[in-house]
Amino acid sequence: MYKTIATIDGMMCTMCEAHISEVIRKAVPGAKKVSADHKKGTATFLSEEMPSEDALLKAIADTGYTCVSVDTKPYEKKGLFGLF
Repeated sequence: MYKTIATIDGMMCTMCEAHISEVIRKAVPGAKKVSADHKKGTATFLSEEMPSEDALLKAIADTGYTCVSVDTKPYEKKGLFGLF
């Protein structure tokens, strides 16, 4: 499992967050727990396979937003309350 955090410029409201989340779901098949935060300027999601950074950058750019960076790292689900 991988956790990806994309830094995105141009999000101003909750509708922007919804738009970015929809774009990510379409660009990355199998994306789970997709969320965007316009205040932080980030979008985060989990995926079983390593997402294509180029496809993600292109999909976000095609919507008019600017993806500044994409950071993907292996993700291990922690136990109850993150204690394990």
